[in-house]
Amino acid sequence: MLTLVIPVYRNEASISDLLDAVRALDEQFQSGLEAVFVVDGSPDRSYELLREGLARESFNSQLVLLSRNFGSFMAIRTGLQLGNGQRFAVMAADLQEPPELILEMDHVLCTAPVDVVVGVRESREDPLLTRLASHTFWSLYRRYVVPDIPPGGVDMFACNRVFRDTLLTLEERHSSLIAQIFWLGFRRQVVTYKRRQRQTGKSAWTLRKKLNYMMDSVFSFTDLPIRLLVRAGALGSLAAGLVGALVLVAKLHGAIAVPGYAMTILMITFLGCLNLLGLGIVGSYAWRTYENTKNRPLAIPLRVETFGARSA
Repeated sequence: MLTLVIPVYRNEASISDLLDAVRALDEQFQSGLEAVFVVDGSPDRSYELLREGLARESFNSQLVLLSRNFGSFMAIRTGLQLGNGQRFAVMAADLQEPPELILEMDHVLCTAPVDVVVGVRESREDPLLTRLASHTFWSLYRRYVVPDIPPGGVDMFACNRVFRDTLLTLEERHSSLIAQIFWLGFRRQVVTYKRRQRQTGKSAWTLRKKLNYMMDSVFSFTDLPIRLLVRAGALGSLAAGLVGALVLVAKLHGAIAVPGYAMTILMITFLGCLNLLGLGIVGSYAWRTYENTKNRPLAIPLRVETFGARSA
């Protein structure tokens, strides 16, 4: 059986189409599908619509309501924890990724010697500015965070139970689930797809969330900021030494009659800002380490309901 995990947040307008897509997948799987819908503290009527709709559906499903918005990655983790299948897949509720890709990924899991299959976008039907922003984001992600990640980024993946169990052992807060998938390694295969244009609603994946995601990934998987600080400190010290030598030579030759007030203020300001930047970077690492020592649950399911044949 395949467990299909679907995180839901502000997807009220697409619930009807989503249920139709899952029903069609269940027919393809000949009732060998379990759908786990995880409502991530959505402020709209997504939970109520899913609760009403799933009560009329025949496929096996679970509906989970989190106590607040924990983020899509924590919602996916919750769905993976509650799933009962031998294989697992993740799909977005906005249907921008083709649902039939689940069939292809599951076929690869069943026939090829792989543990995880990732869906990679080869193109996308989005506005130009959205495509440029996405290309820039994933280019930086590949260069500085996870070099193995595909150029188009990853939004969907499927895995076997062994990989799922290993993934769930990584109980890290403020991390990246996608980066964790590539960090784990295992036998991996890529399938490509064309991302569809969003038909209903507005994406909750805002610029602020993208920046936070990038920061979480950087601080969780690379020491790049620390290395940049070390290099900046070394270059700054070298430059300060050269300027000091020039000032000393000029002073000995009588070229400096009045001390440079502007240069003094400029150097104090620059070095002060550099110190604040360094403290902020080191503090970010320390704060994330502190968060991981609290042992708080990564997400809190408020309600878990079962529908379909298993609920009878």
